[in-house]
Amino acid sequence: MIPPSFLQELLSRVDIVDVVGRHVELKRGGANLMGLCPFHGEKSPSFSVSPSKQFYYCFGCGASGDAIRFLTEHLGLSFVEAVRDLAQGAGLTVPEEQVSPDERQRRDTLRQRRQSLGNVLARAADFYRTQLRTHSRAVDYLKQRGLTGTVAARFGLGFAPPGWRTLAGVFPAYDDPLLEEAGLVRQKDSGEGQDSAAPADADRGRYDWFRDRIMFPIRAVGGEVIGFGGRVLDDSKPKYINSPETPVFSKGRELYGLFEARQALRDKAYALVVEGYMDVVALAQSGFPNAVATLGTACTADHVQKLFRFTDAVVFSFDGDAAGRRAAGRALEASLPHATDLRSVRFLFLPPEHDPDSYVRELGSAAFEEQVTRAVPLSRQLIEQASDGADLATAEGRSRMLAQARPLWAALPDGGLKRQMLAELARQAQLDLAELNALWGGAAAAPRAAAQPRLPPQRAALRPPGRRAPAALADLALRLLLRHSDWWARLSGDDHTLLHGLGGDHGEVVAWLEVQLVEHGDQTWAALEEAMAGQPWHTEVRRWVDAADAEEEQSFDDLARVVSRIWIDRLGAESRELAAQARSPEDLAQLGELNERLRALKAAVAATGAPKPH
Repeated sequence: MIPPSFLQELLSRVDIVDVVGRHVELKRGGANLMGLCPFHGEKSPSFSVSPSKQFYYCFGCGASGDAIRFLTEHLGLSFVEAVRDLAQGAGLTVPEEQVSPDERQRRDTLRQRRQSLGNVLARAADFYRTQLRTHSRAVDYLKQRGLTGTVAARFGLGFAPPGWRTLAGVFPAYDDPLLEEAGLVRQKDSGEGQDSAAPADADRGRYDWFRDRIMFPIRAVGGEVIGFGGRVLDDSKPKYINSPETPVFSKGRELYGLFEARQALRDKAYALVVEGYMDVVALAQSGFPNAVATLGTACTADHVQKLFRFTDAVVFSFDGDAAGRRAAGRALEASLPHATDLRSVRFLFLPPEHDPDSYVRELGSAAFEEQVTRAVPLSRQLIEQASDGADLATAEGRSRMLAQARPLWAALPDGGLKRQMLAELARQAQLDLAELNALWGGAAAAPRAAAQPRLPPQRAALRPPGRRAPAALADLALRLLLRHSDWWARLSGDDHTLLHGLGGDHGEVVAWLEVQLVEHGDQTWAALEEAMAGQPWHTEVRRWVDAADAEEEQSFDDLARVVSRIWIDRLGAESRELAAQARSPEDLAQLGELNERLRALKAAVAATGAPKPH
């Protein structure tokens, strides 16, 4: 966790006008500077940057924050990435708490390695772009696909010439290991085929990986090139090849076209996820600049989480064949933990003979827009996927549907959608809602009940019938925050400090949760649980959350009441300690103030259940 003191120093060293000015054209307007808001489309400036307050605010869409917030919102950087970016410009080193010298050295080495790889990839991208202009065959291919020079330039398209060692003229040290690590050059071993076209003296078997292909540079959300995709100009196989996994590129986390689509995601208010590079570029050409693509792999939870940094609505577009249906199934599973009541996930299935590129070229933008409006909502897709292979006309088929639906339904975050889906599944299975609730709720509650420690008979008799013994205050506070992470922002700064001071696993989870919320925004319990996998306290946290009754009603007042009780315990301990050693008039005055706060706090708890301890 980055210390708050460092963040304060960092923000005092950077000038928000310089940070924002690198991305927005600003003009002086009185005490502040004004420009067109980068977070929504507008024609007249409503985006204000205050040099004195080091703060930005848009009078049109309400976007606001400091320099760190601007980088996370505009570039999609994580909190830590934004802090490091600003710290580098300010000449500061981000402190790394509780890190061994060996670990610090490992991180520094990895950081330098990533920077070197980035330089190599950027140089290759520049080369491929210049080659496109000099190879008419590649230009003609793009024109046949309906692409203009403008859209090709926007996506930085290039061309890898057909030669086996073209990059040797770009990188004098062709045997540099970085070229192989970046995925630009490969080493041919003795068992790798017998291609007579390969050069006989190919520098110990090294050769260019991308040859005679249209090149699609893959950019991170900050704009730096992190990899490539290459497409042949004819129907030879493989049609596409990609860069390998590297320290700067992971197919399971990156999306092609996200850098180019950032503003369009806000303007269009949804992300359109497709399966190919050419789909993204063709759709941008046809008025859908909000399209992005997975990189030859199934959609992952990381992909979905990254998209929800920029928009609250995602439409997945797939071919209507069996492969498309399987891809949709994986996208559904990746989306479920993030499908809160304020987000939208839909699924678009095109006719089997079309992909988005061919559909929009043959039938036009309006026809494709109509398809988008008909996209299937997540709730219906869940039912369809659960019903796969199940004959709902029979009891056996309906039982199969429920068995397949249960893990999908369980992955949904708590909320209105999850409750409605339970009712819909009950209707599909021809069961009463209470019957299905008892069937699934009873099965889920049994292991938890069995795990409860036995109490001595005299204590068990004091427990109200049908209710569990109350959890520890710290357990309960964390349970409420993890189930409703948006409540963290509603607590005061003093409350945050109090919770950070809980100590032990509780304090560590509070610190971890705050970083997650700053980096990724409000998240559901399902998404948080997935992110905390591997943490030493993961099992203990699940115990806190699972201790809740299945039908427990929760509100922010419950959290405020719990925090107030923690304050009462903390201030009570301070009062007792001070009373035991009070000697001077100042001590007695401080004790009086402390006791007055305690009385006011207890009265507020009794009266409203939701006081603010200040």
